[in-house]
Amino acid sequence: MAETEPYPPIDPTNFDLIVIGTGLPESIIAAAASTAGKSVLHLDPNPHYGSHYSSLSLLDLTSFLNSQTLNPQNSGTEDAPDHTTAVNVITRTIYSDIEISCYDDSVTEHSRKLNLDVAGPRVLFCADAAVDLLLKSSANQYVEFKNIDASYVCDGNGELVSVPDSKSAVFKDRTLKYSEKNQLNSFFKLVQGHLEAVRAGDSGGDDGRIVSDEDLDSPFGVFLEKMKLPPKIKSIILYAIAMVDYDQDAGESCKDVLSTRDGIARLALYHSSVGRFPNALGALIYPLYGQGELPQAFCRRAAVKGCLYVLRMPVISFLLNKDSGDYKGVKLISGQEITSNKLVVDPSFILTSSPSESVHDVSKVFDAGGVGGKLARCICITKGSIKPDTSSCLVIYPPRSLYPDQATSIRVLQLGSSLGVCPSGMFVFYVSAVCDNALEGKKALHAVIDSLFSVHTSGTAESSSTDQIESTEVKPTLLWSALYMQDVIEGSMGPVVMTPTPDGNLNYNGLLHTTSKLFRKLYPDDEFFPETSNIETSEKLEDDSELA
Repeated sequence: MAETEPYPPIDPTNFDLIVIGTGLPESIIAAAASTAGKSVLHLDPNPHYGSHYSSLSLLDLTSFLNSQTLNPQNSGTEDAPDHTTAVNVITRTIYSDIEISCYDDSVTEHSRKLNLDVAGPRVLFCADAAVDLLLKSSANQYVEFKNIDASYVCDGNGELVSVPDSKSAVFKDRTLKYSEKNQLNSFFKLVQGHLEAVRAGDSGGDDGRIVSDEDLDSPFGVFLEKMKLPPKIKSIILYAIAMVDYDQDAGESCKDVLSTRDGIARLALYHSSVGRFPNALGALIYPLYGQGELPQAFCRRAAVKGCLYVLRMPVISFLLNKDSGDYKGVKLISGQEITSNKLVVDPSFILTSSPSESVHDVSKVFDAGGVGGKLARCICITKGSIKPDTSSCLVIYPPRSLYPDQATSIRVLQLGSSLGVCPSGMFVFYVSAVCDNALEGKKALHAVIDSLFSVHTSGTAESSSTDQIESTEVKPTLLWSALYMQDVIEGSMGPVVMTPTPDGNLNYNGLLHTTSKLFRKLYPDDEFFPETSNIETSEKLEDDSELA
């Protein structure tokens, strides 16, 4: 009996565009190109969709993080037919310093019931660019959302306090003094007045509603001090609403100072997100079954438009014209060669060696991109929630709120079984922080773990003190954790386009901005998802059919 061929041939063998990797940026580009009428082949060496934006089972996540280069058997270059040269490629390691710990063996029994995000924590604001793109592209038909129940910020005393996201929430908040409530409402009123005046085209007036250009160009932290807001309110606005990463009180040593102009824009996004959808009372929503549903939604949209999908198909080399060095196609692990006019690859790809002298400088065609920073990420599975009767919530630890030399904000997202990511009684936590190196990043992650969770081990003495017992009962019990570092690689716009890795932001706006630029580099004469009559789908989303 003849053996089944492991890699079936692909037909046709020529496309307008080949996309390698099914991460969110690649999937959006594939859907946009297919919508524009291009023939697209979408490949992924993995057996699942999503790449670095996947939602995976516990065992699959462990395997994905530890995966190494895919194609080490070949190196250098080799001549191919038709005056082409094959420049071999492999995938580089995006993740490092991986620490996986299991504190309760029973958690592995639920591996297939867990949908764990590789690039968490990440959510959508109800009024942000991701929601608008889902509606514009009609990809919203393939994904459902649920709201995040609450947001908290760690205050100067180490306590988690609610983030008041509206006027009514401010007055209901019992952690704010009456004077603080008035100050916060006055500031929100000032910002709202400024935004309304800008929309109306007002250039200013004597009523003081317009923030001056001088103030708009100044640091947002300085502007908040000018408004005489107390440190507690200032921290809430900067780190829990404007979502700033770096310590805005660090002066000239701050790596990324937020301007008042950008700060007001972030406040506007936050407040316009509150209550946009009838059953999403807060500003934030999350896709059911994990953020890996987002790239799959765009893949489904691309497939409807004619895009061809092949998983478990590694690419071993790029085909270049031997004389000009121009890109011509790819060679698959099956040995088949597929040609295309353009190529998009995920950020894992690198060349195995320098090309031979017979080929022009490959860097003019393929720019692998350098590492632009690091993110410390952590996934924790627990028994119990950090707040009673709260299934999902966001927690922000501003700089210096956990330990004196904490340089950046640390974000924590708790998700429960109602979001389809874990069994009932369990909770999944995602922790992330921007960092310079693994030592700094791991210190931030461990500080959060020590603050939020209790760890039950078989060696724990039964004669614990009353305080320890009470602490253990209050804190969620940590069952399993994965700590790792992720390299941040920006997209490149050479003839071969490379997409970016997940960034450190809470939402997708930065990634979507980069993705749209990459698409326009590929197809400057085509619209990035042309406007269509999408009133019905918009009404469907706002009438809760797409918000579960």
